[in-house]
Amino acid sequence: MRFAEHWMGCRVEATRNVAPNIREITLKPDTPLPSYPLGSHINVSLLIDGQPQTRSYSLVGERVTDVLRIAVRLAPDSRGGSKAMWALQVGARLEISSPSSLYDIDWNRGTYCLIAGGIGITPITGIAAALHSKAIDLQLHYAVKARSEAAYLDELSTLLGDRLTVHASHEGARLDFAATFAALPHDAIVVLCGPMRMLEAARREWNAAGRAPADLRYETFGSSGLLPTTEFRVRLKGSGAEIVVPQSRSMLAALNEAGFEVMSDCERGECGVCAIDVLAVDGEIDHRDVFFSDHQKSGNTKICPCVSRVVGTVTVDTLYQPDAV
Repeated sequence: MRFAEHWMGCRVEATRNVAPNIREITLKPDTPLPSYPLGSHINVSLLIDGQPQTRSYSLVGERVTDVLRIAVRLAPDSRGGSKAMWALQVGARLEISSPSSLYDIDWNRGTYCLIAGGIGITPITGIAAALHSKAIDLQLHYAVKARSEAAYLDELSTLLGDRLTVHASHEGARLDFAATFAALPHDAIVVLCGPMRMLEAARREWNAAGRAPADLRYETFGSSGLLPTTEFRVRLKGSGAEIVVPQSRSMLAALNEAGFEVMSDCERGECGVCAIDVLAVDGEIDHRDVFFSDHQKSGNTKICPCVSRVVGTVTVDTLYQPDAV
């Protein structure tokens, strides 16, 4: 079960490609939204393979309440969400949640360093625009495979000028976290959104530099694992049940649909509410959350089923107890 969440109807107002594999979708809610935090995301209710599912997308650009923009990367290893979003036509109806943010950024610092990896640029665009309007010391590091794949690059270049640095790996210009962090004032705050490998590298260098953990704020992608997204099996302690989790479904959804209810909240691997005990692993766990530490992940004693997956079979204890008859 999820905590209380406000849902509303909306209409697809426009679509456009902002990079070869990234499509911007403009949504118009049926009623204007109240103010929401910068760096927010929305949940979108979709039918994928005939099943109702939820996907989360960060909002693009400056904060407005009458329209919302999201950008969706067409992922070859997608669980079906990106294909469903790319199939939307102008006029289509959707159910979306009200915007919310897990960044919890301190907006009273003198220096901000924004870091985006690929599609992680989406929430960073609005944060960059807001900071720019306040004439605050700001720099943005944008890591991509190639400049041709960098969404919103022209807009950001116009906005930030030489405060924008593009790190295109095809040009041999990889982002050096150690050097980037060493150049920051001691009270700088870093806001990062990118894939799991980028976040893990950033956290290692941030901690090695002796920086305050709370000054590194981040989001990641629930689908950005270290292992391929494949079908796997989950065995339930004490029940004899074995559930197949298809490529297109999360472990959390599969457990709930099978009647083994797991409480959840963010469903992005950030809050830890859905964490359950792991009793055995025949294969390898792909921890895609950002809630557990590296040490906890290496122990493989718990898993966040909203985003994490397995190659093989995992035995878990959800602590679910059926109602007494």
